[in-house]
Amino acid sequence: MAKATVRDSAPADTTRYHVPNLDRALMILEFLASEPHGCGVSEIARRMELPKNSVFRIVSTLHAHGYLNRRDSDKTYRLSRKLLSLGYAAIDEHNLIEKSIQVMRELRDACDETTLIGTLIDNQGVVLEQVPSNQPVKVLIKIGHHFPLHTAAPGKAMLAFLPEDQCEAILDQMRFTKFTDRTITSKAEFRKELAEVRRLGYALDRGEELETLHCVAAPILDHRGHPVAGIWITGPASRLRSEDFERLGQLVKDHAMLISERFGYSLL
Repeated sequence: MAKATVRDSAPADTTRYHVPNLDRALMILEFLASEPHGCGVSEIARRMELPKNSVFRIVSTLHAHGYLNRRDSDKTYRLSRKLLSLGYAAIDEHNLIEKSIQVMRELRDACDETTLIGTLIDNQGVVLEQVPSNQPVKVLIKIGHHFPLHTAAPGKAMLAFLPEDQCEAILDQMRFTKFTDRTITSKAEFRKELAEVRRLGYALDRGEELETLHCVAAPILDHRGHPVAGIWITGPASRLRSEDFERLGQLVKDHAMLISERFGYSLL
């Protein structure tokens, strides 16, 4: 259960400068990020062990500023898309989506599967944008959806190209939840997977979260070689077959490189 306490990771000598209601507001936003169907004031207060009046004032303020949506039928609150604009600004001052969307369309057309772009937030990944497949049966993922890093191809692609200390810091916080028989469930095995991703330049999801879905991803690198995002294709396992992974991996990697070059990355 989430509790309204100061985070353990905060330096002890800075906690006296905290603004209690701002602390609570940020924790409520983080809580609602894990509740895609939304929660009412009473439910938020109960699960976070916060005063109901305080929660009401905070969510009303966030709603008034456009950071929360309110569904009148059941009086629940959910995160709004306005938060994505802040995320975009933090991820890339030169507009990541603008630099990527045309290449995403070209990749979609090359393989006729849904193409997505996402980034890292703490120890999860988040979907930023997608270009749907033209197939009658296709995969569509909600923008803003959070995905676990140990199963998702884009999570592996981004982690593999992080500096070692940053990668290890994230690995130390990860939970290797088992979703299918193919899920990697140990840190040691996951490190081996990341080493293979670095060797190949692309990453795979072989039905590790959902047995019927496969994904192929590659990192988008900036001028320092730092992964700012990941681009990937996803589709039914019957179409994204294991025997096609090498060809599709190269295809996704080539398109990721086109975007990386727009951020100043060069292999030379």
